[in-house]
Amino acid sequence: MKKLTTCFIVTGSLLLSACATQTGWTPTVDTYNNPNAYRLSQDMAECRELASQASGGTAKETAIGAGVGGLIGGAGGAAVGAITGGGAGAAKGAAIGGAVGGIGGGAKQGIESEAAYKRAYSNCLRNRGHRVVN
Repeated sequence: MKKLTTCFIVTGSLLLSACATQTGWTPTVDTYNNPNAYRLSQDMAECRELASQASGGTAKETAIGAGVGGLIGGAGGAAVGAITGGGAGAAKGAAIGGAVGGIGGGAKQGIESEAAYKRAYSNCLRNRGHRVVN
């Protein structure tokens, strides 16, 4: 049962991290009357790197969230399972709680990391004098 739970957590985390990675998203920049337009390509490359560092990396954060969520979900599931079904119920509850908690925790962290990446990327470009539309 533990192997099955671990498999669920790892598979769910990989799927979520694949969906939530920083997928080449770039902010839209209005270059009209922009005195810094000639630097846009260089600034975008530098800001992309800074945003990746600031967000912690979506895949890494998703894995951390999956681990924490799995532990919390497993503990909660074991407690509920023990109350409702004794020792066997505790093991089953821990397995289900760990899988659900791992996937949910991974999704939450991945989404938050992606939002932090976009925010940092846009702010960096704005601070360099570019007009960011989104």
